[in-house]
Amino acid sequence: MFKKLLLATALGATVFGSGAALAQKSPPLLNASYDIARELFAAINPKFVAYWKQQTGETLVIDQSFAGSSRQAQDIIQGKKVDTVTFNQVSDVDILTKHNLVAKDWASKFPNNASPYYSTIAFLVRKGNPKNIKTWDDLVRDDVKLVFPNPKTSGNARYSYLGAWLYANEKFGGDDAKTRAFVGKLLHNVENFPTGGRGATVAFAQNGQGDALLTFESEVVNIANSDEFKAGGYEIVVPPVSVLAEFPVAVVDKVVDAKGTRKQARAFLQFQYTKDIQELLTTFNYRVHHPDVVKATAKQFPEVRLINPNKVLGSWDDITTKHFAANGVLDQLLAAKR
Repeated sequence: MFKKLLLATALGATVFGSGAALAQKSPPLLNASYDIARELFAAINPKFVAYWKQQTGETLVIDQSFAGSSRQAQDIIQGKKVDTVTFNQVSDVDILTKHNLVAKDWASKFPNNASPYYSTIAFLVRKGNPKNIKTWDDLVRDDVKLVFPNPKTSGNARYSYLGAWLYANEKFGGDDAKTRAFVGKLLHNVENFPTGGRGATVAFAQNGQGDALLTFESEVVNIANSDEFKAGGYEIVVPPVSVLAEFPVAVVDKVVDAKGTRKQARAFLQFQYTKDIQELLTTFNYRVHHPDVVKATAKQFPEVRLINPNKVLGSWDDITTKHFAANGVLDQLLAAKR
């Protein structure tokens, strides 16, 4: 699959390059991404700009927008002219299809369900792990306080919610009442619900809130190892069972067709599947699909059994309607929390 993808990219570059003499400057791309992806795309974008210049002769500018992925989707629906989305929640791409902004078959446009990389939910705990937090069960204890973003605005937080739900659903053999009680208790233990992942990091690491921060494994490792937060001595806990978190990408068809940027947008997303970028992604602690990179980085990632939400809870439409829509399960549990 990867060889075919690279061949297609190379052939496309040859075709595009034939017109380089006529068009040396490409229209700028705007990529919308999730809140904690700033450093990642600060590394990816210049590499693609250089690649595109080499292949086509065109000078390309990539502008970036960062916010909770659900917030980004709403901004696009309201008219924000975004060429590509690199989100952390499939449902936030799906909602764009309902407004005829993205093709309904977007997930088949790129390999691996249009997810160049993936992650899971892990926990960041304080130095020495004083509360001895190891699994999801520890997050519902009376003496544990949590921080994670608001699931209404953050795809990151929806995965935290779903990680708890899927764990409890399995633990209690599908008993809905017991699963609700488990997740309700976890929500009751949340000390702060920032709107996005970056706000949650600040609340935990700078403001001293909570005993554990729930976020993507990639972000947990990045925080623990960053120069900004390393002095805190935070520890990483990857539970033995957690949720599969895909990071979907898509071209915003309505925008690229109006701007004439389809070839650049598609190539930008294809570029994220190349071996070099897959290797780069692992330096940001994302799990990837390229077989050579997976083999080379096997020792980097702890073993964890990942549960695919779609195999247990149905389609993302089903999940969103039941859990995250107005008056859904999340709202019911939060209301009971008060």
